[in-house]
Amino acid sequence: MIDLNRRQLLAGAAAAGAATALTSSFAASPARAAVPPAGAQAPGFYRYKVGSYECTSINDGARSFPLPDTFVTNVKKDEALAAAEASYMPQGMVTVPFNPQLINTGSKLVLIDTGNGIANLEPTKGAVGRTLQNLAAAGADPKSIDIVLLSHLHPDHTNGIRAADGSMAFPNAEIMVPAVEWKFWMSDENAAKAESNTMMKNYFANVKKTFAGIESKVTQYEWGKEVAPGITSIATPGHTPGHTSFAVASGNSKVLIQSDVTNIPEFFLRNPDWHVVYDTDPDLAQATRHKFYDMAAAEKAMVVGFHFTFPSIGHVEKDGAKYRLVPIAWNPVI
Repeated sequence: MIDLNRRQLLAGAAAAGAATALTSSFAASPARAAVPPAGAQAPGFYRYKVGSYECTSINDGARSFPLPDTFVTNVKKDEALAAAEASYMPQGMVTVPFNPQLINTGSKLVLIDTGNGIANLEPTKGAVGRTLQNLAAAGADPKSIDIVLLSHLHPDHTNGIRAADGSMAFPNAEIMVPAVEWKFWMSDENAAKAESNTMMKNYFANVKKTFAGIESKVTQYEWGKEVAPGITSIATPGHTPGHTSFAVASGNSKVLIQSDVTNIPEFFLRNPDWHVVYDTDPDLAQATRHKFYDMAAAEKAMVVGFHFTFPSIGHVEKDGAKYRLVPIAWNPVI
């Protein structure tokens, strides 16, 4: 048995440093690696199976930003910062990942949500807006996608339907949106009520811009229906009025794609009664979280979260009045 204490470790580190310095003093010139650093991240996609369906988690990137005072609206900022620190996020910051899902049912190729859009690549230096390039890396041609299935109409889920030049990124796809969601965001009356709320005002404007000229091509779907082969819509309102999750089932296998039932799990799955600023109806969103995660935990279901850390797949367990996420192990085979 090896027994190392802190003093021994520090002494070892000091000795290693001294040896390095000694070696360096004899070097005629600074050592250089034979191969220069790549300077870029690898493609982000991860395949998994649901019965006979081949599914792919597509990473759209992740955004880190200073934690806003009201990111969590019903607890003090210090408490939210402590949760971020406990999750080893950069000091004073919060990191939000984005992960659309590609479902190949054998008869249809379905993309669930589209990410932030390629137009966001430059302002964020490629931190987000990576869906198209990662679809390409995964071997999926945007022209081959049959259905773009949207969970709700927030910009990080919808803006990717447009290419950088404003054309349709998935030109042959049917665009499907929840009927309740479409009715809410397309209402001029609701938009007028949102004028005093900057965030909501911007959301309404973004929906109008994103869907301008293609309104007639949008198919509205209802909750509790099979919206694509093996994919059933689940009512999970609160985050937005028509927010929708999905059950993807094939044979005896099933996965729950929870969309934004919770934002980052480090905050809102661990603390399901916390309210994120993006929720339209925080109390309803809170109730939805408990209902959804109680179901997922009872079924021991595999759960995919749009804002979970890539590859965004795991299981949810009850932990007293809270929940915890158990990420799946990376599988080198499909």
